[in-house]
Amino acid sequence: MSAQLIYDLAPLGSLVRFFDGTPRPPERHRKKLAAWEYRNSGGRLIRKQPERRVGNTFISASITLHAGDYGGGGVVVLRVHRTFPVDSDLAFVVTERPKLGAVRVLDRPGEDAELVYLAGSRADAETWLQSHGYPNAVLDDVTADAVAADVAEGRTAA
Repeated sequence: MSAQLIYDLAPLGSLVRFFDGTPRPPERHRKKLAAWEYRNSGGRLIRKQPERRVGNTFISASITLHAGDYGGGGVVVLRVHRTFPVDSDLAFVVTERPKLGAVRVLDRPGEDAELVYLAGSRADAETWLQSHGYPNAVLDDVTADAVAADVAEGRTAA
């Protein structure tokens, strides 16, 4: 799939893998391996940003993946996000979609919302929200209709 298809079809909360098609270098080539891992990795789809205009410049639509958190003792020190334009030269694949009954916690309403947590249930989402302070948060249920639409249109994860 292309990044444009991920933007158009994949729901927020999906696990997405991206790759460039090159073979993985041996472990002993640390710099080459690090460069390869930069272009061959994955994450959770947390944002779809539409095309926008800044001054006289147009910025293309993009997708953002949450690649990981780093820290210790239950404290997140660094959160890694990767943003890709929809015309990226990488290939993408959805490896997992949000489960039926899951609840997405979005940081704000609207099409520019960002997924901040994917809860297993509404009760879990509300409990998480009480301890994490997002005043404009929106809870979005993953419904049977959305799951059925993905299956009917042939968009199931490979």
